[in-house]
Amino acid sequence: MKEGIHPEYPAARVTCACGNVFVTRSTRGDLAIDVCSACHPFYTGKQKLMDTQGRVDRFRRKYGTPAVKA
Repeated sequence: MKEGIHPEYPAARVTCACGNVFVTRSTRGDLAIDVCSACHPFYTGKQKLMDTQGRVDRFRRKYGTPAVKA
């Protein structure tokens, strides 16, 4: 690598809204974030699965499906 052209890459402290704190490296310095891997629903297993089939059936019952004429 060339000397003098790369930015400084010091350790940075990342603080999540849930209280989780970890150290990484960043050119921006310390960070405050809203969601981290400790509180994100995808990583914690608390993700809600959408029932799309039920929504389609409810839409069809509400608005009806036109009969297909042969």
